[in-house]
Amino acid sequence: MTKLSVNINKIATLRNSRGGNVPNLLKVAQDIQEFGAKGITIHPRPDERHIRYQDAYDLKPVVTTEYNIEGNPIQKFIDLVLEIKPTQVTLVPDGEDVLTSNAGWDTITHQSYLQEVISEFKNAGIRTSIFIETDLKLIEGAAKTGTDRIELYTEEFASEFEKGNKDAIKPYTEAAVLAHELGLGINAGHDLNLENIRFFKENIPNLAEVSIGHALISESIYLGIQNVVNMYLHRLK
Repeated sequence: MTKLSVNINKIATLRNSRGGNVPNLLKVAQDIQEFGAKGITIHPRPDERHIRYQDAYDLKPVVTTEYNIEGNPIQKFIDLVLEIKPTQVTLVPDGEDVLTSNAGWDTITHQSYLQEVISEFKNAGIRTSIFIETDLKLIEGAAKTGTDRIELYTEEFASEFEKGNKDAIKPYTEAAVLAHELGLGINAGHDLNLENIRFFKENIPNLAEVSIGHALISESIYLGIQNVVNMYLHRLK
């Protein structure tokens, strides 16, 4: 079975909007694992607009499944990961001003840089993954960086699937096949949701893990809101 790692950035966003500790990020992480998820993902950014760097430390003893920290490997991020030593670090080439991750690594242009960073993490016993698109040359480049896994950037698939274009899965299948042949583990994430996840899973061989945050949290709000509204109405009778 493909493992589900839940990205809890949106929980932190909601908490930060009021300045208190509601919702409690650590309790949410504990509950998500008790509900059956096999991992917790966070993506701290330099401006700490959702996950704070302190959250990364506070979550370490709470995450009893797989702990995945995503981010752009600036020095502050590298130091954080090396100190915490999560199960996995996922390298994402996002600039400080981006709203959300919107591109994968150019593993040819940045190959030597990635080799250096990945070597440092692997020497510390941390599994590495790099965020990447489906270009087969870039998959080949990824294998040369020394990374353990790739994470397929799935926004284009999700967008096309919503339009009814199921052929959009083909480049992802081809990328996964090549990655497996090259000895790379396969993760995936970005805009995967309840509507497209089964189809994606069925067409991606050797899919080890998906990391899902925005859609899962949004779906949780909608699918749970009727129950909560009725609980309030009951108490107001």
